Amino acid sequence: MVGKVLGIKDLEQFSSRRSSVYVDPECDKFFELPLFIAASSNDITTKCQCFQFSPGKEPALRSFTEIQQLLQQAKKRDVKNILRENSWPINSPIRSQLWPLLCGQHQTKQQMLDGFYWEMVHQVFGTTELSEKPIMLPAFVDATHCLPYHLTSTGRAVADRIVNVLGYDCPDITYSPVLYPITSILLHFMSEEEAYMCLAGLVGSKEKVFINQTKLQHEVTWKTVMQIAKKHTKSATSYFQRICPGLKLERIFMDWCWWILAGLPFQHLVRIMDCYFHEGIKVLYRVALVILNLFHKECQSNNEWSPDNIKNDIGNALIKFCKKIPVSPAKLLHAAFSIRGLSTQYISRIFIKTEMLLKSRSVLTSGSKQLIKSRSSDNLPTSQSQVNIQMMSHTLTIRELFTLWSWLPVRITMYQPVLLYTTEEHGCSLTTFYVRVEQHEPTLLMIKTCNNEVFGAYCSSRWFERNVKDDKGQRQAYFGTGETFLFSLYPERAKYPWVGIEGDKDLGHSSELFMAADSKMITIGGGEGQAIWMDENIRFGKTDSCKTFNNPPLCPSGDFEIRVLEVYGFVGI
Repeated sequence: MVGKVLGIKDLEQFSSRRSSVYVDPECDKFFELPLFIAASSNDITTKCQCFQFSPGKEPALRSFTEIQQLLQQAKKRDVKNILRENSWPINSPIRSQLWPLLCGQHQTKQQMLDGFYWEMVHQVFGTTELSEKPIMLPAFVDATHCLPYHLTSTGRAVADRIVNVLGYDCPDITYSPVLYPITSILLHFMSEEEAYMCLAGLVGSKEKVFINQTKLQHEVTWKTVMQIAKKHTKSATSYFQRICPGLKLERIFMDWCWWILAGLPFQHLVRIMDCYFHEGIKVLYRVALVILNLFHKECQSNNEWSPDNIKNDIGNALIKFCKKIPVSPAKLLHAAFSIRGLSTQYISRIFIKTEMLLKSRSVLTSGSKQLIKSRSSDNLPTSQSQVNIQMMSHTLTIRELFTLWSWLPVRITMYQPVLLYTTEEHGCSLTTFYVRVEQHEPTLLMIKTCNNEVFGAYCSSRWFERNVKDDKGQRQAYFGTGETFLFSLYPERAKYPWVGIEGDKDLGHSSELFMAADSKMITIGGGEGQAIWMDENIRFGKTDSCKTFNNPPLCPSGDFEIRVLEVYGFVGI
């Protein structure tokens, strides 16, 4: 059966045996059966029609068609609940259609043409034939975690080829250890081409995070999990610190994703993927917290996990525990989704704060020579940037430009600025503002008043996010991240960063009101005042102190009349 598409009789036998594996966890030998590697989507359809299931006493599971219709109606919250509650059998044919649908909804690139993947394969390898020789994996793959999940040798070769093509198509991926394991999981349920399309959707997602793609993102993620665990699994984290006083928590949490991907039984992993492909990495965060709590309980009641047995290597002990986790997939997910206070906004806030702290520390620890060089050269506008802004701007002097440029995130200074909107050329209309600006990220907003005051804001998120709805279908009032900051250039020169950029103290909701907008106004900064507010005609505005940035009013009078508003984007981002 190796190397060919499974036939009807093969599938019926495979279905029966595969089911029995998950009744008796000791039957791992059945995993050596060839897994789904179909030649085309037609083969997937044929396979799906082959499976037969006996009706049970459980409530009827929802069908693919029902979920597809809900997604077409933009009822993502309903889909989320269905995915969490419907425990489809491990051999259910629904995943061969469901997973591509879930991953495809995150695709931001234009629809790929038929045959795109195979053209890419031919470009990379010179042929579409699968080589019998080992394929060298891209540098972003962690060779120690190329988990095949019992794929055949052909299946592993296909996985190798997929990640190579993805690396060729997405050169920005520099470090992504979880990408290979997810590829292997996908190949259990779909063809090579479909698996690639799924990965392209996950990697290209803008609204949700699925797969980390750089070492920085990887480090920020595990440190985010650690920060969340300190709050939501206090007893467990305190226990591990107590029994291993010489071990830093960092050593435990660096491997958090492998508790799930390398530790959990395959039937648990597949059910987690059902939810992960829709909701993103926050599903894995929740599962990791449950694993910590369960392991902590077992440590207190089971001698196998006594302090003496685990204190020298808690990381490996956690993975071994996961391999024989004492709860079913349904109970594991139920516990994960029962954790309160773990909203997407909360996770995002911790992630952004952690990322900013890491970036700032990397600059401070890179050596005084490097720091001096950055301030005197690398973080100043290039001659082309100076020319561009001097030609476009009616508000900035060259000295003000240099000041402002030194405040921008270092990575942004590498790009050329472009004037997206100015009231002098495009008129005073909020509608026009949105048309010209809303899809750009980040943007630099500068105001010159009729009293010649100059101030503004670096806005970290797209203004289009004013239209994004939360899980309840409601538009979010505020959006943006902690990278947003305010500035004043005349008469005072000052930068006002987010108050949460330093320290781990929870400052409350009022300190995280970065950006807000609708058809009537724009606001930047909130909490007992609005740092910048402008009306729909972009003519009048006001400025107050606010909790988000702890700023004074940006002009003495508080109220101002706008002479010029300029908004800049950055080419190539």
